[in-house]
Amino acid sequence: MAASTLTEVARLAGVSPATASRVLNGSARTPGPDIAERVRKAADSLGYIPNAQAQGLAKSSSGLIGLIVHDIADPYFAAIARGVQAAARHQNKMVLLATTAGSPADERAAVAAFAARRADSIVIAGSRSARTADKQGNAELAAELDRYCRNGGRVGVVGHAVVGAESDEGYHVVGVPNEELAAELARELAASHAGEFVIIAGPEGLLTSDDRVRGFQRGLADAGLPPADVLHTGFDRTGGYEAGMELAARIGAHGGSGQAGAEAAAPPRLCIFAVNDVMAIGATAALRSKGLRIPRDAAIAGFDDIETLRDFRPALSTVRLPLEEIGRLAVPGAGSGTVGAGTVGVTGEVTLRRSTEPGGEPAS
Repeated sequence: MAASTLTEVARLAGVSPATASRVLNGSARTPGPDIAERVRKAADSLGYIPNAQAQGLAKSSSGLIGLIVHDIADPYFAAIARGVQAAARHQNKMVLLATTAGSPADERAAVAAFAARRADSIVIAGSRSARTADKQGNAELAAELDRYCRNGGRVGVVGHAVVGAESDEGYHVVGVPNEELAAELARELAASHAGEFVIIAGPEGLLTSDDRVRGFQRGLADAGLPPADVLHTGFDRTGGYEAGMELAARIGAHGGSGQAGAEAAAPPRLCIFAVNDVMAIGATAALRSKGLRIPRDAAIAGFDDIETLRDFRPALSTVRLPLEEIGRLAVPGAGSGTVGAGTVGVTGEVTLRRSTEPGGEPAS
């Protein structure tokens, strides 16, 4: 059965299609209460479903917010998405979601799709990339976003401004002090750790990862320690697992407690900093697969304090970020307390737990 039309509703109510549209699509120019009630009753009796695009034109607002994340299955992005949803609900809007695996080309396609649906604003959560391979994709994404902003759209970005954007008009950035917090984490770990440090990082050119690596190295230098080795891998659990396998071989070769004989002298433990929590979880799983234990054979810390850590043992040292608040603030019109033109800042907190305590048997 074909859906009923606005013309049919108008005919049944005895009004013009324009009048019916003004009633059902939310125009500020509405007819008298009796006419409006007649139109609504006609629509109900016919089972008429209003056209969302027509409503958007009538209200000059689609009531939609586009959200672009790398991977909604990642607890980091899931928490940010909850914050975006909360802000959207407060604004009486709905959220459209796109996942892109961090590809600027896929992000551009998502922006174009959201713009075509007249989304009132777009939020982009996920590290910006300065890699040569992403240069063309970044340029196309920036051009698509600039076009969207020139047509009245507003854009919220988490972490870093859009690479290559022509101006900051229409843009809103939630700044995260990744470098400063990573430096603070390094200084606190250096105060109690006597062994070597290793950083498990994402691909070079991934700005969030680079910021955290740079900050951690600075924190070690502040403590009078040499720079840590850096292993670049995928910015996800799989990448952390692969790096963990490489480190397991290194620990075993140097007589880690899980591999050495009872009388072997245990060397200072390796201290691992993974630039996000899911990488730390992957690295820990790799070490366990080789008979190594945290914190007995190695110390490990992450970054973000994702919700999944509530069930992770031993409890992981990390940097706590207000992820849901970041999502809420990223929605244009939802934030306050600006620290610069188009910028809102958040704070974080170093949280040391069992995974970086002095050596011994791990918690059961």
